[in-house]
Amino acid sequence: MASLLHAPSMFCSCSMKHFHYSYNNTSTKYTWGAFRAKSLSSELVVHSISMEYKSSYKQGGRRKYDCLLFDLDDTLYPVTSGLATACSDNIGEFMVYKLGIDRNVAFELGHLLYKNYGTAVAGLKAIGYEFDNEEFFSFVHGRLPYAKLKPDPVLRSLLLSLPIRKVIFTNADKVHAVKVLSCLGLKDCFEEIICFETLNLINKCTVSDGEDDIQLTTSRVTTGSSKIFDVISHFSQPNASASLLPKTPIVCKPDQYAIEKALKIGNIDPQRTLFFEDSVRNIQSAKIVGLDTALVGTSERIEGADYVLQSIHDIRDALPELWAAVKEL
Repeated sequence: MASLLHAPSMFCSCSMKHFHYSYNNTSTKYTWGAFRAKSLSSELVVHSISMEYKSSYKQGGRRKYDCLLFDLDDTLYPVTSGLATACSDNIGEFMVYKLGIDRNVAFELGHLLYKNYGTAVAGLKAIGYEFDNEEFFSFVHGRLPYAKLKPDPVLRSLLLSLPIRKVIFTNADKVHAVKVLSCLGLKDCFEEIICFETLNLINKCTVSDGEDDIQLTTSRVTTGSSKIFDVISHFSQPNASASLLPKTPIVCKPDQYAIEKALKIGNIDPQRTLFFEDSVRNIQSAKIVGLDTALVGTSERIEGADYVLQSIHDIRDALPELWAAVKEL
């Protein structure tokens, strides 16, 4: 597997986000204000980009943000941890050994699925592979080297110093999310986790205790009898269009519907929420939905991001107004 999957992280919800594809939406135009760069003592540059239409941080005598929404993987910890690479390797193995996908095409297939569907699980389900979601996540995340994640007292202190509601929003499963937060020592810093299970639940037909029973959408591996859509052949054709691809039953970022659904489930007002995320596509979808956004992991200015942070540790330098508002309360 090493020869196949040692290319940049490609397959996983916690790794594939680092393939940044252009996001074009001609109906959405942004007017950008002044660009400010502040050199830190470590010579790390943190850019804070303000949009001209923004009003002052405090509106109507109250702070601007009621909620801080955070992506998990490669946002709360750096990609250099190695989890992203391990996650990619595990998904590649799942594709080859559990779904019978040819090793020689697994990498290219994963690349196309991520580019067009956002996550490997969403893409695999879309093109016809049927498998148990819990089995997928157990295989992919169950063998991750979580020991590489260490407690982060600096980030913990920053988060706890802000008496603002904080919520995790990840494409990963809840077991993985809880494990990561526990390793980082941040589990009690967040009020809620919105994850794969949150967005992909269905109501059962039976009713008990006056409420609908809920179960995770699952299905067993049945690749032999299913018609698999050949994504690689599709895109090898002249003028191939992504609009002709089969739809996925999985709800996940960067789909705007997934973000809107997460906000509804979490009772989160997009106009009073700041979203921290390392994926450019997810940031741009969130901006269209109405969220203020902070791109983590770069100092490069991109359309759709109100702030950019080289590291999540730079949150106070990029957003001092969060703490200033707390002092005024």
